[in-house]
Amino acid sequence: MKNKKTILAFSGGLDTSYCAVYLSKIKGADVHAITVNTGAFSDEEINEMAIHAKKLGAVSFTCLDERKNFYQQVIKFLVYGNVLKNNTYPLSVSAERIVQAIAIAAYAQEVNADFVVHGSTGAGNDQVRFDMIFNSMIPDIAICTPIRDHHLSREDEIAFLRLNGIKMDFEKAQYSINKGLWGTSIGGKETLNSFQELPETAYPTKLSRNDEVQVTLHFEQGELRGINEKIYDHPVDAIIALQELAGAFAIGRDMHVGDTIIGIKGRVGFEAAAPLIIIKAHHTLEKHVLTKWQLYWKDQLAAWYGNWLHEGQYLDPVMRDLEAFMQSTQAHVCGTVFVSLKPYRFAITGIESSYDLMLDTFGSYGEMNKSWSGDDVKGFAKIFGNQTFIHQQVKLMNQKNAKEN
Repeated sequence: MKNKKTILAFSGGLDTSYCAVYLSKIKGADVHAITVNTGAFSDEEINEMAIHAKKLGAVSFTCLDERKNFYQQVIKFLVYGNVLKNNTYPLSVSAERIVQAIAIAAYAQEVNADFVVHGSTGAGNDQVRFDMIFNSMIPDIAICTPIRDHHLSREDEIAFLRLNGIKMDFEKAQYSINKGLWGTSIGGKETLNSFQELPETAYPTKLSRNDEVQVTLHFEQGELRGINEKIYDHPVDAIIALQELAGAFAIGRDMHVGDTIIGIKGRVGFEAAAPLIIIKAHHTLEKHVLTKWQLYWKDQLAAWYGNWLHEGQYLDPVMRDLEAFMQSTQAHVCGTVFVSLKPYRFAITGIESSYDLMLDTFGSYGEMNKSWSGDDVKGFAKIFGNQTFIHQQVKLMNQKNAKEN
């Protein structure tokens, strides 16, 4: 790798800091650190990362702003599908890793890189996601993974960096924190077992409000476009604003346990105030404006879509087919959802929509109908249950014949 153009997917954390030093000082590579911003970093943090990358030996630092692409390519379909992995996790990291890998691959191809590097370990999902995207998009560029290849622990990496005179907040490095537009995941010693919870100090967003606030979310064709009286130019801006508002209540904290791509169980903590509120609000609105079978089939296909995305198969063309279906279901998902925010929790309190199928024009459930008569229902019940009636009668006839014989 000596003097070879090497693209390092760089987050500035422990793993990628190790990679930068190892590749530049030990392997003699020309390391070009590339950060893909999918909602994790402010301008100030990006500037700090650039300085950090240079101290680690990188010859250049580039930040690619992929926030709007992240929304357009992935997030909006996770909202359309109300996707929560194992009914819990909004695919915060797995979703953004796909977009990051695609952006890194395109950049590596553009600059004619010799190597592309990611800091994934050998025991997680990210190694598969990055490898599959790189193998598909840039098969002629070699993939290098020092953490995975050398079977390094976090303690090994810290010792190496200290030996090479690198100063970092190694106490903070005890937790692996992946922050993005669609939530923040937190991994540490507590998530390596099945019973411990993360300490309050591990969560990046602290509780800073103890009151209660009512919020209105405005959706247009399935997309969040407004909060209270403000309409945003782009849904990304609305997501950021909602996260800032709801994050102060420490909403959206949970533990996710799931099946990894490599076949072992994985456990991770996360905080995702805006994603969880948006998904629950969107789903509530859909239950009012979509028909029974639209809801049913969207649930089936969206769960499969989310799992295939989680497993890194975003480039499979079937994903575009499923996205087209989900997009077509959103034409009437328009209206306002009312949400109550409180410390550590939220509640969806109601909706208003001109497409609401619960209009009392046609009847009130359990109270009064306005579209049919009692005799209509009697006939309908006989026809609707006719096959079950026939089945029961045939079963009784056979039981009777068996007894007689």
